[in-house]
Amino acid sequence: MNLGAHTILHRPPFWESNPKSDYLKTVKKELDLSPQQTVEMESVLNDFAKYYQTVLSDGKARILNILNDGQKRKFEKMLKERPHN
Repeated sequence: MNLGAHTILHRPPFWESNPKSDYLKTVKKELDLSPQQTVEMESVLNDFAKYYQTVLSDGKARILNILNDGQKRKFEKMLKERPHN
């Protein structure tokens, strides 16, 4: 796979701070959103980002709760080493 395609396939998700802003710019341009639609789209993306971060945090806490100390260390290492999908 060439690096260009690899980069596109492994971009950070839009709900993270900078990519969210970039995503909003892209959506605004591609869909020709009005100023009001842009404000509303930004609000929806912000709400989704908060929801997704809560789900990730809660899920991680639940996973850590069932692991022993050695497994927790390995799991944390896995999370740090994983590429953004």
